[in-house]
Amino acid sequence: MSSASLDTLNILKTLIAFPTVSRDSNLALIDWVETYATRFGATCRRTHNAAGTKANILISVGPMDVPGVILSGHTDVVPVDGQAWSTDPFALTEKDGRLYARGAADMKSFLAVCLAWLPRFAAAKLKKPLHLAFSHDEEVGCIGVRSLIEDLANLPAIPEMCIVGEPTLMHPMLAHKGKINVRVRVKGFECHSSLAPDGVNAIEYAAELIAFLKDMARRKSKEGPFDTMFDIAHTTVHTGLIEGGTALNIVPQDCIFDFEIRAIPGDDRMAMLDEIKAYVADELEPQMKAVHPSCGFGWEILSSVPGSDTDPNDPIVHMVSQLCGANSYGKVAFGTEAGLFQTRWNMPTVICGPGDIDHAHKPDEYIEISQIAACETFVGRLLERMAG
Repeated sequence: MSSASLDTLNILKTLIAFPTVSRDSNLALIDWVETYATRFGATCRRTHNAAGTKANILISVGPMDVPGVILSGHTDVVPVDGQAWSTDPFALTEKDGRLYARGAADMKSFLAVCLAWLPRFAAAKLKKPLHLAFSHDEEVGCIGVRSLIEDLANLPAIPEMCIVGEPTLMHPMLAHKGKINVRVRVKGFECHSSLAPDGVNAIEYAAELIAFLKDMARRKSKEGPFDTMFDIAHTTVHTGLIEGGTALNIVPQDCIFDFEIRAIPGDDRMAMLDEIKAYVADELEPQMKAVHPSCGFGWEILSSVPGSDTDPNDPIVHMVSQLCGANSYGKVAFGTEAGLFQTRWNMPTVICGPGDIDHAHKPDEYIEISQIAACETFVGRLLERMAG
C-alpha cells in the first residue's frame, strides 16, 4: 500500500485537532495555517465573516503578475453530535491503512497535502503563481468562500483555473448540480378543531405544497432533462424538515418546512422555485385568504449554490487528467464552491481530491492512506508542470 509522507500526516493530525464544526469559529486553525505559510515567504490574505469570528485565507507563492492556479478547499466540518464514534473524532487514528477522524475525508487531507507541498512550491521558480484558497462555512451552503472569491479582484492577475479538492477518489469531475435550500412558513388561522372549517389549517396547506413538490420531483425523474454522467441523472426535489401545530384539538396556525432543489446543469433551479411560488399564489393562498386575509406563505432562501459545468475540451481537463493519470471524467451530485468560481470569474474548474465522499459525514469517517499518497503524487506533478 502506498504511504503518505510524514509531513502531510503531521499536518493532517494538527488540522484534525481543530474542531472546526461549521457552527463554531475556525480562527485558531486559520492562525496556525497563516503562521506556517508565512515561514516560507507566502503572501496571505484573509477575508472574514461579518462577525469577525471566522475567516477564509488565500495563500499565494510565485509571480503574482500572471494568472495562476487555485487549489481550493474548506476548513469546516459537519457536527459529530449523536453519532456513535469508535474513536475520538478530533484525534487522527490510524488502523489497517485508514485514517479515522472528522474531516479526514471531507476534506482536511487535501488541505494537509497542499500545505505539506507549499515549501517546495515556494522554493521553486514557478512560471505562474499557486494560490491555496481555504474557506469557512462550506458545509452550510458555500457561504464563506464568496468573500474570498470577490477578493480575487484585488490580485494583480485573476487566476486562470481552479481545482477543488473535494473527495472524488482522485478522479476528475467536471460538474456538480446547482442547489437551493428554501424554508417555507405557512400562516394559517387558529380555532378549535370542532370548528375546523372556520379556521385555516397551516399543516394541511403545507402538505398540499409538499405534495406539489413531490409531483415536481416525479416529473423530473420521468421527463428530465437528463445527464447520465450524474449518478442521479435528473434534477431532484426533496422535503427534509417539517414542524407545526400545538395540540390535536387546535387547528394549527403555523407550519414551517424546508425543501431543497438539486438541479443538473441546464435545468434552472430558480425557474423551478418561481413555478412553486406561482402554484401557491394562484391555487393555495386564494383559498386561505378567503377565510382570513392574514393567511399565506412566507419564503426564505437558506442557501443557494450555482452548478458547475466545465467544458471537457478545456485545457484544465486535459491537465488534471494527466496529473492524476485518469483517462475518463465524471460529474458529482454534491455541491461545491466550483460553481461560484465559475459564475463570478468564468474560471474553468475541476473537482478532484483524495478520499471517498461516501465515507464523509458519517461516524468513523475515514480516508485510505493510499488516497493521500495519490494526492501527493498529483500535487507533485502539478509542481513539476508549474516550474517546468
